[in-house]
Amino acid sequence: MGIIITKIADFFRETDKFLLCLCCGASLYGCVAVLSATRYLGSSRPFLVQGLSLCLGIVCAIIISAFDFQTLINKWYVVAVLGVVPVILTFFIGFAPAGTDDKAWLDLGITTFQPSEFMKICFIVTFSAHIGKVKNNINKLKYLIPLCIHGAFPVLLIHFQGDDGTALVFAVMVVFMMYAGGVSLKYFLIAIVAAVVASPLVYFFVMNDDQRQRIVSVFDIESDIQGATYQQYRGRMALANGGIKGQGLFKGILTQSGSVPEGQNDFILVSIGEELGMIGVILVLLILGCIAIRALRIAAICRKDSGKIICVGFFAMIFAQILINVGMCVCLLPVIGVTLPFFSAGGTSLMCMFLGVGVVMSVYMHRNSRTLYIHD
Repeated sequence: MGIIITKIADFFRETDKFLLCLCCGASLYGCVAVLSATRYLGSSRPFLVQGLSLCLGIVCAIIISAFDFQTLINKWYVVAVLGVVPVILTFFIGFAPAGTDDKAWLDLGITTFQPSEFMKICFIVTFSAHIGKVKNNINKLKYLIPLCIHGAFPVLLIHFQGDDGTALVFAVMVVFMMYAGGVSLKYFLIAIVAAVVASPLVYFFVMNDDQRQRIVSVFDIESDIQGATYQQYRGRMALANGGIKGQGLFKGILTQSGSVPEGQNDFILVSIGEELGMIGVILVLLILGCIAIRALRIAAICRKDSGKIICVGFFAMIFAQILINVGMCVCLLPVIGVTLPFFSAGGTSLMCMFLGVGVVMSVYMHRNSRTLYIHD
């Protein structure tokens, strides 16, 4: 018994308590925001789901962090199957919850599950394994092309699922992880030129009318306030109502009346802004910024290339979601259904975030151990 207690004490002494506390603090803040944003529904279920997901997420993060992340890297093919199969199932038995047209969820009976959130964490592991395997030859086309195909696979899969917001997050993760892996800047420049050239074709021949309207509406939010721009227009009103100090928790006029669509989910920052003001919003961004920077700090001190890339992938996921979500809320980007990490309502999203935290914590705990390389 004494040995077990000693090992547990050693574990908590060595683990990254700072990162875990930051994530727990963000999630608790998010739970309070969700409770307030859903109060008008007369049901505490969203808050209870968020709280339960937080507890389960913390447990999962601690368990995962106790194992050497290199085990996941070496078993990348198992991780790949676990990540991809549930997403493929959504094409056959997926369903769309109220408020969305994307059949990106699986109904588990007692709850729902969004496989694309879990796939993000699995992709961080598998892509890190792939980069680690070819790192010394990464700029040779023989190795770079398969790596690009690997990176494009989840982006296209999620795009065809109908969730372009999550597909964009995957794309950002791919870029950051490839850069961290040592891909030459000349390839990124070629990709940028190709993207610029292809963008008109994508806009006119790939995007549907609704997608094009969302982009155009960003330049004139008041153009269709009863239609395409309704959510962002109401969100802007709520932020304006909040001012510097806010109207007070549980006292936001638009938040408490449910006048901002998805005020507990994609637009949770708007609900926080109305009730806690600019001060509350800045606090949210500071906490999330600290989490992202901590991930980069762990990448910097890790001796293993695969560990570094895992941390960069987690950073990229957080960074992309923050950037897109905040851009949506302040009317700088179209609404594409990207949640705010640790804050937006959603049990799957929150638990998967903590799975990612667990992997990053594992990198921290095993940052100085002997490197195990995967060979051809």
